Amino acid sequence: MSGDGQSDEASSPRILLIDDNPAVARAMEIAFRLAGHRFDVAVDPEEGLSRLARHRYDAILLDLNFTAGRADGEEGLACLARIIAADPAACVLVLTAHSGIRIAVAAMQSGARDFVMKPWRNAELIAKVTAAIARGPLAAAAAPTVPGSPPPVLIGDSAAMQQLRALIARVGPTPASVSISGPPGSGRSLAASAIHAASRDPAPPLRLDLRDAADWPRLDGAPSTLILRRPDALDAQAQQRLVDRLPADTRCIAIVDDAAALMPALRRRIATLDIAMPPLAARAGDALLLARHFLRAACDRFDRPSAQFTEAAAALILATDWPDSVRGLALAVERAALLAEGDRIDAASLALPESAPAAAATPVAEPGFALSQAERATIEAALREHRHNVSHAAAALGISRGALYRRMARYGL
Repeated sequence: MSGDGQSDEASSPRILLIDDNPAVARAMEIAFRLAGHRFDVAVDPEEGLSRLARHRYDAILLDLNFTAGRADGEEGLACLARIIAADPAACVLVLTAHSGIRIAVAAMQSGARDFVMKPWRNAELIAKVTAAIARGPLAAAAAPTVPGSPPPVLIGDSAAMQQLRALIARVGPTPASVSISGPPGSGRSLAASAIHAASRDPAPPLRLDLRDAADWPRLDGAPSTLILRRPDALDAQAQQRLVDRLPADTRCIAIVDDAAALMPALRRRIATLDIAMPPLAARAGDALLLARHFLRAACDRFDRPSAQFTEAAAALILATDWPDSVRGLALAVERAALLAEGDRIDAASLALPESAPAAAATPVAEPGFALSQAERATIEAALREHRHNVSHAAAALGISRGALYRRMARYGL
């Protein structure tokens, strides 16, 4: 036990390696664990960003290439940019061979604290990581919103999410007040945290739900940043009262359904810019990235074995218009992780809600399977995965053989 009552394991540095080479991962894990460090491995940038969204790491070791035959470092540099954008104080060391010095220098110019040459000596590797942690970030960066909490990582590779991250990177460091609009469940609160994390304000923001009368007195003596929920739900009188109560030097980040519902005076005060959170349906391909992230998190939280989606489940996730957007997808994945047997999550385990949009002119679904526009893609994927064994595909989809035959006939499969 340490002097403050924490276990040595909990107080030891936590290191994340993002590298697809299992030999590198095994060698580094042995070295760091012998040195008393906690050590996690992610096999690619997607898993790395997922881990960073769930845990805060003292140092991150990042390989620069993940695709066979590539040596330009672009994959690693893109991942580095995502990490630094989410957490400017992140301690990242890049891994490179002797021929990659130029790329390593570019990485340090982009926010990495140091680089490690392959092959390495264990003692020198540990010393370099320890020194990088102690040295601190290259530039001034805000402290985490909650000490020890993970940075607010906005997961998604779609054009809509790339534009959102670029806008947050531009607006976050300014003192401008902004509103974040969009459908409930789309990630507005996470975007608000990302804006604050990109600011120069080291103090945690004060979060207020303006529909709750008990939260209003907390406006007095408010810190330098406020995150306000639903000011657009207030009537005109309450909105004017809010204008009068807000401290002049406080930055506001407002979470709204519709910024147009704000009266002009309040909109000028708390929504100099409105940032529209894209709905999940507008984020092509992101649903599967998010689902895999939620699955990893759920397996950790419920102490279940690591699991993967079947091909049919992946097709279903991508093609479904999820009720409650990202939040609804997270709920479905968490439920599947909790109830599924083994390490495979099939389409039936996702238990699609009956409210999912159905394809036009389709008959009522048999129990256990919700018809949606995803149906044909899901059936095709299940048949491919089970090599056109109808009995196995039907079981994976949670329907009878007869029901699957009828659907195959309907779609000409």
